[in-house]
Amino acid sequence: MITNLTKEGYNIGAIKHIHRENFSIDKEGTNTWRFSKAGSKVTVAFSPEEIATIKKKKTSTEDLEAIIEELKKEHLDIIFIEGFHGYISKKPDILKIVSAKNSEDLKTTLANTVAPILAITGIVAQSQPLRGSIPTVDLPKEGPQLLELLKKHLQPKKTVSKQEN
Repeated sequence: MITNLTKEGYNIGAIKHIHRENFSIDKEGTNTWRFSKAGSKVTVAFSPEEIATIKKKKTSTEDLEAIIEELKKEHLDIIFIEGFHGYISKKPDILKIVSAKNSEDLKTTLANTVAPILAITGIVAQSQPLRGSIPTVDLPKEGPQLLELLKKHLQPKKTVSKQEN
């Protein structure tokens, strides 16, 4: 979806929730890692093509809210947030795509999720047709359908062509 929306001129942001304990994007042996080990609470890696800010701290929902606010300053058309179900599910101002493994997982997820829900996807959408008012999309077969559902909620963008670059 990000690839297709970007080709159509949308500015995209993304936040990925990583559940693994002790995960770090910072790799042992790098200078940024050494800075952190020496006590730096915030380290910024700055290169010609990207900026990475690494903060060493326990995180909370307030941190996610602050990140979302920072991304809003980037004039993005859409921010994809993967994960954070406990936070996102209760937000009526966030459009959701619900992914579930099976009908029991889906039932539990939907019971704890407020509208708006754009679509249901995941293994449950591949294994059985679902009935209800929320569209079910089998991504491997119907990815473009989900893209079109999402675009109905976005302002149209001019397609970026190679000639304009």
